[in-house]
Amino acid sequence: MAEQPSRTVLTDIDIPFGSLVLFFVKASLAVIPAAIIVSFIVALISWIFGALFGVGHMGWMMR
Repeated sequence: MAEQPSRTVLTDIDIPFGSLVLFFVKASLAVIPAAIIVSFIVALISWIFGALFGVGHMGWMMR
């Protein structure tokens, strides 16, 4: 007979303010290189779709 999983309810987390600030500073600094990498990937995908389908080509407006 399988045992029922026990449930735990978390009511409070005691984190010192300085540690929490340090964590958020580190997380915000880690976002910068990640955002650069993601922007390069999005630019590459946009360039590929633009090259395949002509999206973003403004030559038709010059007539």
